[in-house]
Amino acid sequence: MTSEFPELAREGLLAPPGGAEPVHDGTGRVDVSFTVQAKDAAPTTKTVRVPPGVTVFDSASWNGIAIDSTCGGHGTCHKCKVRLEPAGPVSRHDERTFSPAELDAGWRLACLQTATVPIAVDVPPLTTRPKAATVGVGRQVILRPAIQKRFVELDEPTLSDQRTDLVRLLDAIDDLEPTADLAVLRRLPKVLRESDFKVTAVIVDEALIDVEPGDTSTVRYAVAFDLGTTTVVATLLDVETGTPVAVASMLNKQQPFGGDVITRISATMLDPDTLYRLQEAAAETLRELTAQVCAEAEVDPAHVYEVALAGNATMTALALGIDPEPLGVAPFVMTTAMPPTVLASDLGLAVHPRARAVVFPSLGAYVGGDIVAGMLATGMDRDKRTRLFVDVGTNCEIVLSDGDTVVSTAAPAGPAFEGGAIRCGMRAADGAIETVRLDEDTVELGVIGDVEPRGLCGSGLVDVVAELVRVGLLDSTGRFVPDHVAAEHLPGLADRLTRIGEERVFMLHDDVYLSQRDVRELQFAKAAISTGWTLLLEQLGLQHDDVQQVLLAGSFGSYLSPAAAVRIGLVPQLPVLRIVSAGNVAGEGAKMALLSIRERAGADALLEEVEYVELSDRPDFNDRFVEQLSF
Repeated sequence: MTSEFPELAREGLLAPPGGAEPVHDGTGRVDVSFTVQAKDAAPTTKTVRVPPGVTVFDSASWNGIAIDSTCGGHGTCHKCKVRLEPAGPVSRHDERTFSPAELDAGWRLACLQTATVPIAVDVPPLTTRPKAATVGVGRQVILRPAIQKRFVELDEPTLSDQRTDLVRLLDAIDDLEPTADLAVLRRLPKVLRESDFKVTAVIVDEALIDVEPGDTSTVRYAVAFDLGTTTVVATLLDVETGTPVAVASMLNKQQPFGGDVITRISATMLDPDTLYRLQEAAAETLRELTAQVCAEAEVDPAHVYEVALAGNATMTALALGIDPEPLGVAPFVMTTAMPPTVLASDLGLAVHPRARAVVFPSLGAYVGGDIVAGMLATGMDRDKRTRLFVDVGTNCEIVLSDGDTVVSTAAPAGPAFEGGAIRCGMRAADGAIETVRLDEDTVELGVIGDVEPRGLCGSGLVDVVAELVRVGLLDSTGRFVPDHVAAEHLPGLADRLTRIGEERVFMLHDDVYLSQRDVRELQFAKAAISTGWTLLLEQLGLQHDDVQQVLLAGSFGSYLSPAAAVRIGLVPQLPVLRIVSAGNVAGEGAKMALLSIRERAGADALLEEVEYVELSDRPDFNDRFVEQLSF
């Protein structure tokens, strides 16, 4: 594959080194079925649906499926061996890794194979204890977690050796200097004597948080949370190996208080007691997800010693019980940019009673810890390319880097991408239309769960509008074309254009339709986002075609069709191969912070390296917004 950027070899801009060029048009979804082999248990099967062009390795990692790897997905460690059906093209790295017979049997390196057609993937058991893990968008993380365990066999006290129990324990841990709190001291005498002085010290950062009987040194777990306004995702990590063992998501239980952060802030202003109820709703959400992932992986929650929380500034404040009112009124001031490390129990979690909770810092009132986590996961401050990061949601956060300077901003997109304010809108659940393809006389729908359509989720909304623009049933202003024009040019689809009451609609299936008002809602959302990145490009003196990669992030953005996003102007007009579905990068960044104290420090450093640009005080914002409304 040739390019004007031959040195760029990862994350969707070019094919991976030695890999085949990914061929897809940026539309639709691909089913990937994983069969995970285990050494001492029956195989497990899990089918996931991903955007085309995502690597097999990322498809697994995003969904809690562990595949060996230590090189960050560059094809150099040759550990991510899987068997594919049908098998993809053979890369030069595959030829170096597998015998001809293995290649014929479908063995390939997962990081160099992209999912462009439905495939079945056979995943062998993990073979070794890795020293690194591949997390985020091709990021290699050296395993250096804050959670440490040390198994020690102590000499029992004698009249000639009357050292205190604590000193005896700490003397045996020669590579760390932890401190103990009162709760540990209360447990220490009994645990030591009941275990014949053979115990495991549990240390998080510099704190001795527990002493466990016997040797539990290989049992270390942590939970990474992406605390979204709409959806919350939890990933249970085995920090001993750096691998995810379970992933779960659910709607944020704060939903009844409003679908966006402004509504929830307003609720606390109208009734001071609402702050406590919102805090408890966040705690209940996190608590249920923790129980769910621990049950799925058959892990004792008491063995979860640390959690990481990545959320926007408002969600973080509400989870901590901090009054969010200053975030909702000018000049939009945070109580603190760097929340302190707290106990997980302060967040209402039923894990180890002295487990720590790491809360990501925020750049601004509307560029929060979830975006800092996303920048960490995507390496926005380390890559020399010009890259645009867009986290599409109710509040859309945008980050632009030219390789030297990183700027960020936020755009109020509203609830359209989450299915809110849409006549037949719904969240991405079974029955939601997620992809739409129009031909001259047919409508092809992709429905989550392969069941009867019940509504339209955000990606389906973008798809159907993009397709209507493409075939000419929506004009550039976002208005449905007159009936006679539709009948003349697309008679096979024209009868789907009808009216419900006084409003024109396009029928998708039975009682599921797209209304003219729905189109307007999407226009307003996409105009806010495109205005944001346009102004950032101008700030750095860049043009649209200077952007070498666009990263679509977030629970919605990751499943957005790149072709549809380009067609409606949600992202710059670029080849679809430059537009990458980045996955749940907030959750990935949270995972990185749990796996490496070095990466955790990198997240804090971003506060000094990234400039936040406030759009609301720009006198030309409204004019620029209007310019971006058309398709």
